[in-house]
Amino acid sequence: MSSSEASNPAGKRHSGNGISRRSLLRAVGLGLATGVAGCADGSGFRPLYGTLGANANAKMAQVEFTPIPGRNGQRIRNELLFKAYGGDYNGRPPSTPKYRMEIAVRESAQTTLVLTDGTSASMIYQIDARFQLIDLETKKVLLSGSSQSRATSERFANVFSNVRAADEAQDRASKSIATDLSARLAGFLGGLPA
Repeated sequence: MSSSEASNPAGKRHSGNGISRRSLLRAVGLGLATGVAGCADGSGFRPLYGTLGANANAKMAQVEFTPIPGRNGQRIRNELLFKAYGGDYNGRPPSTPKYRMEIAVRESAQTTLVLTDGTSASMIYQIDARFQLIDLETKKVLLSGSSQSRATSERFANVFSNVRAADEAQDRASKSIATDLSARLAGFLGGLPA
């Protein structure tokens, strides 16, 4: 009989810290079961990549998006309209808007990678958007905040290529702002009572 068997007459194995492997597995299983049950008890936890549900989709369709000045403002608004109404938007706000989303946009461009001859090799376009979601019945601001997006474009010798690269960078930044605002809006509206 070895010395370890003499100190453990039942022949049970255990770790050096006094916690058996079986006890550790039970604790982990209990923790997982509690965590999963907590998601289904109506406490407000939702899966990160789950669907928004009928409540959020119905509320998104009740949002009126005010026009945003400028080409990038138009891009942001068009993307928000598509995300809120799907492909069914026909140029009119929803028949009975309950909420209004007001967005103000500030744009800037910065040159980077300045070459030895003084020319710039790339640009960074930045869009800052401040928004407010207003309840049309009470005129109360329900949600406000800001979003920021940056996109780079390379500079070329060809003028047309520069214009096209700048346009694509501004489009990427605009879509990024719209995606962020849409997700925040849907998350907020999905948490409101039906």
